[in-house]
Amino acid sequence: MKNSWHIFSNDLKNVSRNWVALVILGGLIFLPSLYAWLNITASWDPYGQTDQIPVGLVNEDQGATVRDEAIDVGEELVETLHDNDSMQWEFLHKKEAMDKLEKGDLFAVILIPENFSESLGTVIQAEPEKANVEYYVNEKINAIAPKITEKGASVIVENIGSEFVSTVNGIIFEVFNDIGLEIEEEIPNIEQFEDYLFTIEERLPDIHETLESTMTDATEAQDIVHKAQNKMPEVETAVQSGLDTIDETKAFLQEAEDELEELGPKVREELDKAEETVASINAFMEEIEQAGVDFSEGELTQDKIEEKIDDSLSSIQTIEEVLESVVEQINEEEEPNEEALEILNTAVEDLQELSGILEDGKSEAEKIVDFIDEKESEVEDVFAHITEVSKDVEQSLATFKETYDQRIEPFVLEQFSQAQTTIADARAMVTDIQGTLPTVKDLLNRTDGSLTDGTELLDEILLEYPYIHDKVTELADRVRATQEDLDLQEVIDLLQNDPEAERGFFAEPVTLTEHPIFPIQNYGTGMTPFYTVLSLWVGGLLLISLLATDVIHGADFRSREIYFGKLMFFVLIGILQALIVTFGDIFLIEVNIAHPVWFVIFGLFCSFVFITIIYTFVSVFGDVGKSIAIVMLVLQISGSGGTYPVVLLPKFFQVISPFLPFTYAVGLMREAVGGIVWHNALVDILFLTGCVIVAVIFGAIFKEALNKRSTKLMKKSRETGIFH
Repeated sequence: MKNSWHIFSNDLKNVSRNWVALVILGGLIFLPSLYAWLNITASWDPYGQTDQIPVGLVNEDQGATVRDEAIDVGEELVETLHDNDSMQWEFLHKKEAMDKLEKGDLFAVILIPENFSESLGTVIQAEPEKANVEYYVNEKINAIAPKITEKGASVIVENIGSEFVSTVNGIIFEVFNDIGLEIEEEIPNIEQFEDYLFTIEERLPDIHETLESTMTDATEAQDIVHKAQNKMPEVETAVQSGLDTIDETKAFLQEAEDELEELGPKVREELDKAEETVASINAFMEEIEQAGVDFSEGELTQDKIEEKIDDSLSSIQTIEEVLESVVEQINEEEEPNEEALEILNTAVEDLQELSGILEDGKSEAEKIVDFIDEKESEVEDVFAHITEVSKDVEQSLATFKETYDQRIEPFVLEQFSQAQTTIADARAMVTDIQGTLPTVKDLLNRTDGSLTDGTELLDEILLEYPYIHDKVTELADRVRATQEDLDLQEVIDLLQNDPEAERGFFAEPVTLTEHPIFPIQNYGTGMTPFYTVLSLWVGGLLLISLLATDVIHGADFRSREIYFGKLMFFVLIGILQALIVTFGDIFLIEVNIAHPVWFVIFGLFCSFVFITIIYTFVSVFGDVGKSIAIVMLVLQISGSGGTYPVVLLPKFFQVISPFLPFTYAVGLMREAVGGIVWHNALVDILFLTGCVIVAVIFGAIFKEALNKRSTKLMKKSRETGIFH
């Protein structure tokens, strides 16, 4: 260890005595910090300078008319971007914009197509069409610029979408508000519908029973209609027969009336004749009574009386036959007039009684001769009796004649007239019935068709009843569940809102409130750990490029002593590099660091680790070690997660990342910049410490053995005159 210290102190003396060496070492100490500072400054706030990125905007929107209202979203966007300084907007025609984009004068071009407003207006249609914004980018110019311009284009689309959603939702919530008012007015009707639905559900079994009963009734009615249709020919025949009967009855009544009118004068003539006969008998009897009786002329007298009586009986018989003929005609009617029959029968009986009286008179006249022969003394009594009978007959004939003229004949004629009127009415009625028979047949046919259709419909309804029953029950269950889970008034309160407030809400429905646990001021501050660690490794590479790792002049030292002696000198230079870069980060470019003291300490520790690793590679392997250090630099820049999260890297880098010193060095410096979580810091320190231990042990053990081989390789390579 003494020789190692001698080598270290000797190097310090040699440097201090040579100003050229001091200048070179000063450059080696200072140059790595420039690498860190320049990169940190360059990335200080790149997204804050996007207003210097030229982006073209081409507006070809032709506008549109929505519900009689003109809209031009493209023109509104142009007016908005005139006041927007997020990028250097240039408003151009398409051809000029595309020419500038190809030449590299523009990083990107955003084109609003001519149907942009029209597409947005389709939101009120059944199948709305999405509006499209065309974005052209020249990715050849820069790797990061397209991402920035893409973000600008996305912001434009988001702003358009936000404003459009705000407007549309304002209209929607105006409709919702109106719907809420309407629902509030319709609450009684809704409740009535619910009651109606529950009533239907409750009465579904009764409805089903009624449908089945109606189906049975319809089937029976259809059978009845079929029977009625089958009876129609008989009905038509019966009606026609009735008409024929009525016509025959009418003709018979007319014939009877004509006969009665024809017999009337004969009846009166016979009555007059009978009355004259009776009167002549009475006159004859009075002559006999006044002149006295000549019994010798008894037979002559008897013959005269019998002759007169026979004439009267003949007249009465004729009248009786006429009246009996009328009675027979009345009895042949379907509904005979009982009152007319009673009068006519009474008249016939009176005539028969009158005939009987005349027969008695005739009998008494026949006794005249016998009385004259046997009892002349009683002749006068007989004549007196005959005279009395004759007077009675005369009185009866007068009475009957008066009755016939005043009652019988007018009444019979009146009854005939009424019967004819009734027959005429009956015929008109039957004719009407006959006229309605086609209508009845048509009605029966239609009824049969309707019953058939109704039966089929009822059958379909009955077949659908289980489905209807299930759906009504399901709907009722849903309504009940809704009543339990949903308060209609809450829905109304939800729908009734302030459309303007809702419009503002949907313009920005979500606001992001950031709560940084470890606040980083800007992008440059966030990149400081990576660029600081990178500058320290680069500083180590500069050292091994210019400084010797072996003792060139002087005593013969062992390989292990040389290793540790030179290591101390390299570490000293590395510490100086770390002090300059960390203090420069803090005081020169004023990076906002949460723990500046620990930032410096962690920087010194990382420099010590890197110098040890790089020095060991070069000390043991020579030029091959330099190559290993450079390869490790390349791998660590990509695989350490200093710029992009490791999870976004290719699988190879994700695998090697946990074994790279950069990964833990960058993590340790981030703890100092953002805020220390000591668990994380200790993990990083332990891994880096392990790297140092492994490197030192490897260098101390294998330097002598491997140097012999590496020395031969270096000599062989220098023979070419290309390598030193």
